[in-house]
Amino acid sequence: MGGTISAHHPRRCELRQYRTGHYSGQELVDALPELQAIAQVKVKQLDNITSTGITFQHWVELKQLLERAATENFSGVVITHGTNTLEETAYFLHLTLNTEMPVVFTGSQRPFSALSSDAALNLINAVRVAAEPSCVGLGVLVAMNDKVYSARDVSKTHSYHVESFQALNTGPLGTIDADRQIRIHAKPLRKHTINSKFTSKITATEPYIPILYSYAGADQRLLDSLLAMHKPAGLVIAGTGAGRCSPLEEQALHRAVQLNIPIVMSSRLASGRILSLESYDHLQLITADNLPPQKARILLMLCLMQELPIAEVQYCFDNH
Repeated sequence: MGGTISAHHPRRCELRQYRTGHYSGQELVDALPELQAIAQVKVKQLDNITSTGITFQHWVELKQLLERAATENFSGVVITHGTNTLEETAYFLHLTLNTEMPVVFTGSQRPFSALSSDAALNLINAVRVAAEPSCVGLGVLVAMNDKVYSARDVSKTHSYHVESFQALNTGPLGTIDADRQIRIHAKPLRKHTINSKFTSKITATEPYIPILYSYAGADQRLLDSLLAMHKPAGLVIAGTGAGRCSPLEEQALHRAVQLNIPIVMSSRLASGRILSLESYDHLQLITADNLPPQKARILLMLCLMQELPIAEVQYCFDNH
């Protein structure tokens, strides 16, 4: 799909001003003959762009491509992807793929051309994970920096460091060790892939669900303008602390409730669980559990595609 793992700069110490999309997927594979000892690799170039250019249409195309691959006797799939939105693409597929086949995302924090780049080893390790029988049925995975993460749990946490990808609430599912072995020590218990409610009924266009970020002194103007200009299908609030908003924001959210707009309360914090609060009962908030705002938006989007009632949407947030 592109991203930093496909990037190049003529100066090998340049870790910032590089150009994404320089190397194709086939060129990455050809540069790593070590892959031949792990698997027979077939390359499909779906795109070669920065992950900030990824759209809902890419997600739908990936879902269709991967489900087709599952019927063609592939043992697993690796997706190279830019790191900025990697967790979102991976989580969408974690909820919607109708297959138990290992699907493993990887990328890099440093371009393929750089000294001490993490690109080559991340790609080799991702192929190892995709070929590993113990990874069947674990849902969509992310292999970065010698760790194996569930797509639900992992997020990018640093702009440049190679240890950026972390699952702060749960930790990794396993490791890729120095003896080249994959060791899985945990399995996701939340519903995903073939056990998810969302493997079908994916509409051609995504419902409009903005994310609003709360902060000290936030008022009602942004939300009121949004309600007046373009009524959203739903809202996600990146609340302060344990899922709070300012009194003026609360008033605007009550107006959104009266327009039958479902609202998910998440947190701008990097970890922790959002629980219901009696003081917000009048807002009929859906609580995001421990999903960050960008993933809460995806789950709410899929719930709206299914036309689920609010009570069932909360069940999905508690169980997916």
